[in-house]
Amino acid sequence: MTTLIKPLRAACALAACIMLSPDASHAAVTVCTFPGSPSAALDRTVAQAVFSRAHIPARFATHGIGDGDDDGVSLKELDKTLASECDVIAGFPRSSVADASGGKMQFSRGYLRAGYVSIEAPDADPQGAAKHTIAAVYASPAQLIAVRETNVTLDLENTSAQTVEAVASGRAQRAIVWYPAVVAYGIGHPARKFNIAAARSPYADWQLTFAFGPKSAALRDRIDTALADMTRDGQLQTLTQRWAMPPDLEASHHSTSVTSGIMLADANASRMGRFIKVSDDAAVAPPTFEQAQTVRGKTLYSGACAKCHGAQLQGVTAPALQGPAFAPAQNAHLTVGGVFTYMATNMPADRPGKLKDQDYADIMAFLLYSNGYKATSGKMTADSARSSTLKLNAGTAH
Repeated sequence: MTTLIKPLRAACALAACIMLSPDASHAAVTVCTFPGSPSAALDRTVAQAVFSRAHIPARFATHGIGDGDDDGVSLKELDKTLASECDVIAGFPRSSVADASGGKMQFSRGYLRAGYVSIEAPDADPQGAAKHTIAAVYASPAQLIAVRETNVTLDLENTSAQTVEAVASGRAQRAIVWYPAVVAYGIGHPARKFNIAAARSPYADWQLTFAFGPKSAALRDRIDTALADMTRDGQLQTLTQRWAMPPDLEASHHSTSVTSGIMLADANASRMGRFIKVSDDAAVAPPTFEQAQTVRGKTLYSGACAKCHGAQLQGVTAPALQGPAFAPAQNAHLTVGGVFTYMATNMPADRPGKLKDQDYADIMAFLLYSNGYKATSGKMTADSARSSTLKLNAGTAH
């Protein structure tokens, strides 16, 4: 799932499909799965059962969709794909911090809660630096969760299977990984066992759904009805029970708040260091930025950030950068300096720190402007952004 392709990068790389027809009198529709996702086999099985229950015959195709890249697939690309190459995506991951809103897609109810977990190998004995290493898939929620850890080194892997293997082989003490990846690894390595704990983070809680394009939006109600019926009679639980998170982990994920937005590194901390500490001190003046910076920042954002955070900052496979989860009206958990420091150190996720300092400052100006801050006559610099202790409350102090 790295929405999910590596795992949650899926809306970040698409390939192989299922072809379905709504009924015998209509042309077939194509429902895509994410073959790079650990849950691909489950998604296909659930799709077959659900569409059968909805009396929609299914057949499978082999052609791929799009090329994708390490930055992901934008909503525009997804909308185009759903309009021309497929109509439904099975196994589309959604969460409250990255719901893929803003495009033309519509979504079914969830058929599996699939969260991120922390795993360790009880029989492993990591040596040297491995004792302080956490593995995660880069450009995924796992990386955003792992970066919060203190006094550790990140081992960023290309796939969820490699991330689990890093723990199994002793290259890393722990890993943050999507739970279906642990299940999939266990299927291939039945003798391997892991200790599993909940990853307590706003990024940890996800639901697998069906995503519909404009041509197939009318199918959504039929699919939702089928999912509801299968939930009531226990068929859905039977299909997904092997992949479902243990009840104690589910409870931990449900109790995790998702309203506080991104937990970011403090401006004076190392990359793997402390989080923002927001105090209740007197109000701090917002940093200045020019209107021209917001224009340039938007262009830079479109090229480096929009594929995962959304063209409208609404979140696709990475958290939204606009709205109450990012910049609430009050009681913010983030500061401008913390956001900037995290961004300049860790983003874009596939090539952290690849932009120039002033580029990051211009993107920060665009983010502030998009959250209600007003441009001034002074230019924002990397130093002024990094040193700002302003609470990121939209619509205040500006």
